[in-house]
Amino acid sequence: MKFLKSVMQTMKDTTWLNAKETRRDTTTVVAMSVAFAIFFAVVDYAVQAVLSLIA
Repeated sequence: MKFLKSVMQTMKDTTWLNAKETRRDTTTVVAMSVAFAIFFAVVDYAVQAVLSLIA
């Protein structure tokens, strides 16, 4: 029971994000995911090109 009371108190004390902050953070995560995907695609293409020149 002590554990559940502690969990409930922690949930009450937690500061939750509002809608604007959630949208901002979600946009940041999606943008960074796309940026990393593009970066790794370019690196993959470059490595494949170099390896095809060697082979």
